[in-house]
Amino acid sequence: MRKPLEREFKYYLSHQKELVEKYNGKYLVIIGEDVVGVFDSEMTAIEETSKSHELGTFLVQKCEPGNEGYTQTYHSRVVFA
Repeated sequence: MRKPLEREFKYYLSHQKELVEKYNGKYLVIIGEDVVGVFDSEMTAIEETSKSHELGTFLVQKCEPGNEGYTQTYHSRVVFA
């Protein structure tokens, strides 16, 4: 059984070098194998993307070299109003 957002995370890892060259320091929103948004903050990425996509269906990943940005468990957060 595939883990939630595993495909998106694997896409990030396999394309990290070129993504960092283009978006270093930004927060990427990845759905499937596509970067669908680029934002300056994690919260803005979540808020804006959740307007058109259900929480849990997209990965928000800080784009930076090395493995510092992905040593934690990844998931979509639920934003409570």
